[in-house]
Amino acid sequence: MQNVYSVAQVNSYIKNMFTQDFMLQSISVKGEVSNCKYHSSGHIYFTLKDEKGTIACVMFAGNRGGLDFQMREGQQIVVNGSIDVYERDGKYQLYAKQIRQDGAGALYERFERLKIELEERGMFAQEYKQQIPRYIKRLGVITAPTGAAVRDIIQIATRRNPYVQIILYPAVVQGDLAVPSIVNGIHAMERFEVDTIIVGRGGGSIEDLWAFNEEAVAQAIFDCPVPIISAVGHETDVTIADFVADLRAPTPSAAAELAVYDIEQLQEKLGEYVYTMQHLCRNRIRQYRNKLEHYQMQMKYLNPVNQIREKRTYLLNLEEAVQTGMMHILSEKRHRLALYIEQMKGLSPLEKLSQGYAYASDAGGRTVSRIAQVHPGDEMRVYVKDGVIHTKVIEGHGYLNEYEAEWQ
Repeated sequence: MQNVYSVAQVNSYIKNMFTQDFMLQSISVKGEVSNCKYHSSGHIYFTLKDEKGTIACVMFAGNRGGLDFQMREGQQIVVNGSIDVYERDGKYQLYAKQIRQDGAGALYERFERLKIELEERGMFAQEYKQQIPRYIKRLGVITAPTGAAVRDIIQIATRRNPYVQIILYPAVVQGDLAVPSIVNGIHAMERFEVDTIIVGRGGGSIEDLWAFNEEAVAQAIFDCPVPIISAVGHETDVTIADFVADLRAPTPSAAAELAVYDIEQLQEKLGEYVYTMQHLCRNRIRQYRNKLEHYQMQMKYLNPVNQIREKRTYLLNLEEAVQTGMMHILSEKRHRLALYIEQMKGLSPLEKLSQGYAYASDAGGRTVSRIAQVHPGDEMRVYVKDGVIHTKVIEGHGYLNEYEAEWQ
């Protein structure tokens, strides 16, 4: 009966065969670098190829000490190492221990020559770069109609702004038909009058991306009046189209983010602008209202009617003050007059008459104050409180002489 083996047993047997072959344990292989990836762990994964075949290769981080150059697509290298089977997948690969350059690959040499030529012609100059519009209405996309690149672009652009119209030109992005297809797509987008164009594709080897290293594509991008964003491959992939384009995006997804402004951010900014404008308008209105009130107060103060009213009030106050002053003065004068009257009453002969005294004069009206001024038989007038008494002198009797005689 025929033996039946498991997959693991078969892979283990093949691995032992590779291990027992001393030539495969120390071998040098020459070829062109393709699909080179530097892993975050420090390992380098790449493919070594020639015109008839390919072989998978890996250089572990511990062996990179002897690598004195940056590996790139298209380089011709010689890899020293061992060939062994990766037992889990049942695949053999070249485990590199040393790598040295063996001259640049044909594609890489073409890339460098064209890059130098176009740069000398000024096609990479910054002054020819067009500004990518901030807010676009129509986006042109030139890429393969299927694949992750077009799905990512449409999904991200729609999510960022669903109102942007996306026009897709289904271009051939690999092979002999890729160059005329990409060039025709650029011219078609010019006729559609799009605001921005994304030209690109997903990742791949240098051969897969080579259409974007052709001079015809570079010239079409340079001559296009519409701003173009180049989005070819992954971030580590660099093509001639990246240098000529108005803006390079590391990936197609990033190109969609650069081309289409996020409408939510715009709405947030507009909300902030509205709030700021309302706040500023309220402050400005408040300032003008305060100024208006101030001017109204000034107008009230400067109004002729108010001026006349104020002057009238001032005159009334003055009149009242004058009247008050006059009344005060009159009161003082009346008081002083009353004092003078009282004083005059004390000195008035009439006041004395009312107290029982009399005033005597001769017929001629001369005051009689001494006995010697009259003689018996002379007429006299005696003034009393209520009138005048006409009398004649009968006899005069002097009191002063008696007093004087008594004292003497």
